[in-house]
Amino acid sequence: MIKITASLNIFVISALIVFTAKAPFAQPGNGRPCTSPEYRQFDFWVGDWDAIENESGKNVARVRVDRILDGCVLRERYEDTAGLRGESFSIYDAGRRMWHQTWVTNHGQLLTIEGRTERGEMILAGGSGNSADLENRVRGIWGPLEGGGARETAVRSNDAGRSWEPWFDLSFRRHQLSDSPAADDAKVIAGLDEQFQAAVKANDDAAIDRILSDDFILVTGSGKVFNKTDLLTEARSHTSIYEHQEDGERTVRVWGDTAVVTAKLWIKGRREGKSVDYALWFSDTYVRSPAGWRYVFGQASLPLPGTP
Repeated sequence: MIKITASLNIFVISALIVFTAKAPFAQPGNGRPCTSPEYRQFDFWVGDWDAIENESGKNVARVRVDRILDGCVLRERYEDTAGLRGESFSIYDAGRRMWHQTWVTNHGQLLTIEGRTERGEMILAGGSGNSADLENRVRGIWGPLEGGGARETAVRSNDAGRSWEPWFDLSFRRHQLSDSPAADDAKVIAGLDEQFQAAVKANDDAAIDRILSDDFILVTGSGKVFNKTDLLTEARSHTSIYEHQEDGERTVRVWGDTAVVTAKLWIKGRREGKSVDYALWFSDTYVRSPAGWRYVFGQASLPLPGTP
């Protein structure tokens, strides 16, 4: 009886610990996460933007901000004209009633800032996470612009916040497409098609992974079905060695956020130790996603008559 009571006490204490640990992350009564109004406070920044330097009027970067992870996280993808690329991830911490943002770049930079909304503006401040100088501080302010868009200003301090100096001042305007967006998209798709065929030829699994959608499907003329994992496994195993993997007679058609490539593909090499040399027709479907165009579906014919 003593053993049972002790076990029961341990169970009750453990349950209380688990319940207490989860309490700060309690969600609204409907059970859906990240649906309270606080999670929408930064939504004015969501969009595909040209970042305009307010002092010079120059377009200095392309900035794409979208919601990921079921709307719980705001992701920023930044590419400037000087080659700097970065991403930030922002989330509302319901337990502390505070916004948190982490920013990383291809230059090895790390920035962690936190804060709250004040009078309709998002104000986040903090220090450089990979700097030995703890005196460095930054503060950013985001706010919506009348007529659409947003503005971000930033100041920085090298004396732990005792004094501040301007860092940058940007306005975010909707990204401007060219006069012939469909023609530009067709060029992008044609380039992706060439990259994909080159990646298959070289067994470049990283490029294949980047171009293919996670739910990619390929159906061959014989009725076989392959997914993304199948193609990555084949590339990594090097079971196919290609001398030729090029297409010609290519046609690209674009309808909004969907594009189809039709082409004749010549394949020559060795597959699982056996020589192959044939041509076929294929149609590849690409869909525009927040991360760019992705190859989602392929359909290939049987080898054409007159080929092995």
